[in-house]
This record gives sequence, C-alpha cells and structure tokens, in this order.
Amino acid sequence: MLPAWPAAAQFSVYDNPSVLSLPTTLRATVRVPVASAPEVPADTLAALYPRLAACWRPPAGLKDAAVTARFALRRDGSLQGTPRITFARVPPKQRTALVAETLASLARCTPARLTAGLGGAIAGRPIALRFVYPGPNQGDRP
Repeated sequence: MLPAWPAAAQFSVYDNPSVLSLPTTLRATVRVPVASAPEVPADTLAALYPRLAACWRPPAGLKDAAVTARFALRRDGSLQGTPRITFARVPPKQRTALVAETLASLARCTPARLTAGLGGAIAGRPIALRFVYPGPNQGDRP
C-alpha cells in the first residue's frame, strides 16, 4: 500500500526520466515563396512559420527543391545561435546556393514579430522548418 502523501510529493523527476529530456522540436513545412508577412505580431505557430519563410527566394536556376533548417528563437523573435541545415533535396550543383539562401532568408526574416505569449512559449525550443519549392512554373499546384 502506498503512503498517503500529497500528490505533488509522490512525483520526482528522477523517477520519470522523460521530464529531463530535451524540449520537443516544433516542426512545420512551408511552400515557398510566401507572400509578404502581415504587420501584426504572430500569436500562433501557424502564423509564425510563413513569416519565417517570407524572405526566402529561389536561387537562380533552381527547378524544385526541399530544405530543412533547424534553429531556435529567443523570446524577442531573434535567432538563438546559428541555424543548421539538416536536410536538402536538390541537385548537388545547387546545394551550396540553396543552403546559403535558406540561412540568409532566416537572417533577413528575424527578429520575427511575436506576441509576448508566443515568444515565451517558443523561446529556446528547437524549430525544424522545411521549405518546399515546387519550381518556377508550378504555381499553386498541390
């Protein structure tokens, strides 16, 4: 039989190792290029991701590609550390240009305008943002 301790006293972070794990990565996929971002601060993740992709432009001669950047934001929407490219689907000759454009676009789009609530919720959490470029003549094809 368990002792009649208060519920809070029955829990210990040492008994549950998942409490000590890294924060869950926030993931999203955005089709680029994106129309310009609205002027109001983002208050949801769904509003934030397109704003972070709004500065992305296709490198010259790019047909279609996908690239994933992993990074974190501070409470004020600025980049925390240096973003990393974790995935790129592009012909080898265009990889360097695609990686450079993706990193430059994140630098141009930050600091992102965030509400205080969203800034506090995402501060320091890893974000994996996948940019998908369907090609210059694909329009809004799904």
